[in-house]
Amino acid sequence: MAASRAKAFAIAAQTSLSDEAMQQVYDDVRHVAVAYPQRPLTEILSSLVETQDLVSALLERRQRSDHLRQLNFLGGVTGGLLAKASHDLGNPHAAMTQTRTAFLCADSADHDGLRAWIRGLQSLVSYWAGNPHESVRYAQLGAGHAEQSSNTTGVWLPVSEARAWAALGNAEAAQQALERAEEAWDDIENDELDALGGICTFGRARQLYYAADALSWLPGEAASCRRYSTLAVEAYTDRTDPEWAFGDAAGSHAAMAISHIAHGDTEGAAVAIAPVLELPAERRINGVVHSAHRVHQALRKSGLAEQARTLQEEIENFTRTPIHAFPR
Repeated sequence: MAASRAKAFAIAAQTSLSDEAMQQVYDDVRHVAVAYPQRPLTEILSSLVETQDLVSALLERRQRSDHLRQLNFLGGVTGGLLAKASHDLGNPHAAMTQTRTAFLCADSADHDGLRAWIRGLQSLVSYWAGNPHESVRYAQLGAGHAEQSSNTTGVWLPVSEARAWAALGNAEAAQQALERAEEAWDDIENDELDALGGICTFGRARQLYYAADALSWLPGEAASCRRYSTLAVEAYTDRTDPEWAFGDAAGSHAAMAISHIAHGDTEGAAVAIAPVLELPAERRINGVVHSAHRVHQALRKSGLAEQARTLQEEIENFTRTPIHAFPR
């Protein structure tokens, strides 16, 4: 921590930001972006805040035009990461506020890929906050920017739209959005946002998870949900894979559990959700807790609640201690 503060002071104190110092700031943001989906938020939040403070301090000083654009780009990324952190801590109001500030940075950088990515975050926050109509709207707002950039948000936005439509019970719109997401891969060209890696890019594993999550809302798609959730769980088996993310892995297991419930298999549901219920409190982010709640709700609506009473109680115990209740 002391080394980090000393580095930040040395960079911020420069009268004219050097190319090497600019690269250091970029590397710091990339480090947090890669770590975010794989490590507990409690371990990286302080680094994220320090990095955003540094970028903000540099933006307040006179900079070369090329450095100014890159700093605005990195400011939008760190703002988006902090928005995701607020969402993960169960504070959608703060998350949306931070996305709007991040979008201003994206405008200043004139970066369509970043604009699309922030719309994706807004769609995500709205979805988990129980506002699927807003989730659809934000996903659609970002579509034009994604088309201009051709980065992986071109897949993320339609598949985000799909699960919001599914939550609304619109199976036809959900299926159409899933098809658009798959077709979008033909036009994807990774940009500098994708190059950051981690949470800043969208890969096949996340697509499988989002598709499974969408299909888990639709009673007539239980078989497809089982297929996609199985593929998603398998995709997240290797924890050394750069695309591995504990939250998306947990969501994949929850979707699989819901598919088992739809087939009347409570034992299979218990096996599927077991890895989620083993997560320590520091990994019980908002989306994970909501996914577990959805399994509980599926059991209640299925008429199988009595024979799965123990599983329901385990889920209730798990959700009593989300990350925002964890000492930090």
